Formats: sequence, structure tokens, C-alpha cells
Amino acid sequence: MQQRHYSGVDSLLMNMDQALRTLFGRPQVTERANPSMRLPESELSESQRDHIARLMRINHTGEVCAQALYQGQALTARDPAVRNSMQRSAAEENDHLDWCEQRVEELGGRLSLLNPVWYAGSFAIGALAGIIGDKWSLGFVAETEKQVEGHIEEHLDQIPQEDRRTRAILEQMKADEIEHGQKALDHGGVALPGPVRALMKVTAKVMTTSVYRI
Repeated sequence: MQQRHYSGVDSLLMNMDQALRTLFGRPQVTERANPSMRLPESELSESQRDHIARLMRINHTGEVCAQALYQGQALTARDPAVRNSMQRSAAEENDHLDWCEQRVEELGGRLSLLNPVWYAGSFAIGALAGIIGDKWSLGFVAETEKQVEGHIEEHLDQIPQEDRRTRAILEQMKADEIEHGQKALDHGGVALPGPVRALMKVTAKVMTTSVYRI
């Protein structure tokens, strides 16, 4: 079967559809099941539930950013193999997005009101990275996944051991982030300059602090 080639307008419309699904609908997930599905709910205090819901809200917004980043990079990537890799990783990040949203709802929380702002900013950064060049775009992915992995580890340290449902989701997300980062390096990603990595950390700190509250 001949592969269909999409025009620039087609790609733009598909990205708009993806943005609407990410921000206001249900994302298109892969065949993977939610890792917390078969685990029992634990006894948590109201303060614990609130804190965990806020942490999962941060993780959800992080996945909103990741989705936007991948979509922006896939739109401007030059190498079809890189584009396809980005799109598969984006699909798996959609799983994370869905799992986090479900867990926030289970804990009685809500999603961040700032998600549209973070999506727009991340999409622009991803598209710019893709324009600069695939090796830098992939390096940006690798560094992003590395920093996300660090945030997940911090959250796992704060979540009670008995909350097996939340921990199962975060553990699977962590494993996926490591895989996605390595995949980006395997496709030719290069290490980013120190100032860029530092700026990314500052931006991530602004995001986590604001989303915890709003």
C-alpha cells in the first residue's frame, strides 16, 4: 500500500486536532492498559489525597508539555525516521496523559487551568528545535526526558508506599521516559549546552510551582 503524503495544511490541521484532544478531550491512546487498573485503592487521609492529586496534576501538565513538544518537533523534523519515532513517543506520552488524568479524578482533584499556556509554549519550542536541526531537536527530547525522570523520582519519594495505584502509574511513566530519552540519543541526539539545560530546569520549576497551586 502506498504511503500517504500529507501537505503542510493537512499537518497543521492534524496538530490542531491533537491540541484540542490533549487540552479538552480524551487523547488517542495506544493499546497499553492503565498500570493501576488491577490494583486496590488505598486508605489515604484527605491531606494525602489532596497532595497526591496536586502532584499528579503536575505530572499531567508535564505530559501536556511533552505532547506539545513532540507534535511541534514532528511537524518540523526533516528525517522521516525521526518524525515517525517522535510520533510513536507522542502516542505513548498520550497514555501517560490519560493515566494521570484518571488518577487526578480518582483522588478528587482537578486539572490545571494553565494547561493551554504550557501547551502553546512547548509546541513553539518543539517546532523551533525541529527547525534548528534534528540532532538538536532529539537532544532536546533526551534532556527533557531526563529532567522528567528526575521529577517523577521526587514525586515517588513523596507518595506513600501504600498508594500502589499512583506509584504503578509513575513507575511505568519513568520507564517510558528513560526509553524515549535513549531512543532520541540513538537517532542522533546531541547533548545540549549547559546554559540551555539550566534554562530548561528553571522553566520546569516555574511550571511545577504554578501548576501545584493553579
